[in-house]
Amino acid sequence: MERRTITPRPGWQQTVEEQGLIYPLTRHPDGELRPYWDESAYYVFSLPEVEALEGVVEELHAMCLAAAGHLVREDRLADLGITDPRLAALVAEAWHRRAELPSLYGRFDLRYDGTGAAKLLEYNADTPTSLVEAASPQWFWMEERFPGADQWNSLHERLVDAWKEQARLLPPGSPLYFAHSAGDELGEDLMTVAYLRETAEQAGLATDAIAVEDIGWDRLSRRFVDKRLRFIRSCFKLYPWEWLTTDRFAPYVLETLDNGGGTGTTLWIEPAWKMLLSNKALLAVLWELYPGHPNLLPAYLDGPRELATTTGYVTKPLLGREGAGVTVREVGAPLSVPQEPCSYQELAPLPDFDGNRVVLGAWVVGDEAAGLGIRESAGLVTDEYARFLPHVIL
Repeated sequence: MERRTITPRPGWQQTVEEQGLIYPLTRHPDGELRPYWDESAYYVFSLPEVEALEGVVEELHAMCLAAAGHLVREDRLADLGITDPRLAALVAEAWHRRAELPSLYGRFDLRYDGTGAAKLLEYNADTPTSLVEAASPQWFWMEERFPGADQWNSLHERLVDAWKEQARLLPPGSPLYFAHSAGDELGEDLMTVAYLRETAEQAGLATDAIAVEDIGWDRLSRRFVDKRLRFIRSCFKLYPWEWLTTDRFAPYVLETLDNGGGTGTTLWIEPAWKMLLSNKALLAVLWELYPGHPNLLPAYLDGPRELATTTGYVTKPLLGREGAGVTVREVGAPLSVPQEPCSYQELAPLPDFDGNRVVLGAWVVGDEAAGLGIRESAGLVTDEYARFLPHVIL
């Protein structure tokens, strides 16, 4: 693994926008616009290195599924903050029916510097973004700048194949809706959903688009409908399950949830059992089940334990996103009590490449490793001001 600098292509911004990355710049707190898509540098990997990382990702994914099964068997969903008995029962039912409710995709965030074992930082299993840039613009960048090279990137083909598998499980006679929140100001959610819809159409599915805010509730039929009052029988939503099950429509979501048993009227993708994985409590459960595993960092739910005096630790809200609420506590720092339930994970500072802190975003589609996206930040926490850099295998 090596970071190399390169001169950006002339007109790079227009190029990546035409390829679906309509948010190539990020406005920083000082008001300045700086590149989010950053092709002034790139990362190089060897093929054996990538093959080893693929194996790590698939092993981690299998361990996460085993941890989810453990949480259901031992009735520990309260550890995830799922305390509503009805919701807990539906999540458990979805888990037991997961053959009829397969996962589409997810992103593992890994700490890796080219030496030693990759370490799991977190698993974005429900609403991961940075998919568009990983699947499309970085592939075309490689073909233009390094013709004949390769890239850890089979995202597009695997997503199309995954939708073909999902097609046989979808309710017949109506389109698969793709929903994002109209509150997305940057366009990232919009383009992520548009890209996934494109891959579904290439798999032969009939689709339609809708904003989450435009999903209606028909009181007479007691079903969700679109703006034309057509029933929504299946819907991919880039909208977190914890919001879907707590906002004002939550009782209707639970009432009509199609969990693969044929009793509900709306099938949501991703399925409800992904709530078992899209939660930072998973980090502590993994360490409990696989203590000392080379690809895990120690993590706990009841406090930092020995981490406070040995390595330092990071507190992560159980349902945090984009680095929100994450705090870094070095050895000897005064203990503080978080305002919400957290996971306490060993502090493993991100690798520093020429003053840039890097995190690998390794994608899985279904149960298979499918690609890599790399983000850099100035600080220890990868937040909304991070940059995306392409990579090649040479």
